[in-house]
Amino acid sequence: MASQEPTLEARFESLVATHRDRAVRLAWRLVGGDEAAAEDVTQDAFVSAYRSLDRFRGDSKLDTWFYRILVRQAYSYLRWRKVRERFVRVDPDDALDPAPRPEGDPVLRARIAGSLDSLPCNQRDAFVLVHMEDFTVREAAEIMGKAPGTVKSHLHRALGKLRVQLEDALETPTEVASDDG
Repeated sequence: MASQEPTLEARFESLVATHRDRAVRLAWRLVGGDEAAAEDVTQDAFVSAYRSLDRFRGDSKLDTWFYRILVRQAYSYLRWRKVRERFVRVDPDDALDPAPRPEGDPVLRARIAGSLDSLPCNQRDAFVLVHMEDFTVREAAEIMGKAPGTVKSHLHRALGKLRVQLEDALETPTEVASDDG
C-alpha cells in the first residue's frame, strides 16, 4: 500500500509551525518595527490563508502563497494606519527587532531602518524579502505578485537609494591603496 500525501490542512499546520517566526519577522519589517502590529498582521494572514485553503490551486508552493497573503495583509494594515494617523497623532514606539542581532552599532541600525522606511513600498519590500529574509528573486516576485524582472528593478533602485543615503556609513579602508602597479 502506497503512502498517502499529507492533506492540505496538514501541510498548512506544518507551514504555521515552521514559518511563524519568519512571518512575524517579515511582518515586523514591513509594518515599520511595530511588534504588536506584526503579530496581528501575521495572525490575520494565517487566518486568511486558512479560510482560503480550499482555493489554493497549487500553482506555487504553499509557503510562497502564504507570504503573498502576508504581504497583502501588511499593505492593508499600513493603509489603515495612515487613515488612523490622520485623525489621531501617534508617535511610533522604538520597538526591538523580533530577531535582534547583538552585534552592530545601534545608531547605524536606526539609520539603516530609517533609510529602509524612506524607500517606496515596492522597493522596500523587494529589499526586505531578498536581502533580509533570504527569499530568491523568483520567490519574492511570486510573493509580491510581480515579474522577476520588476523585482530586480526594484532591488536595483533600492540599493542605489540606500547607497546614497548611507554613503558616509559605508566603510572604505583608506589604508588599502593600489600598490599593484
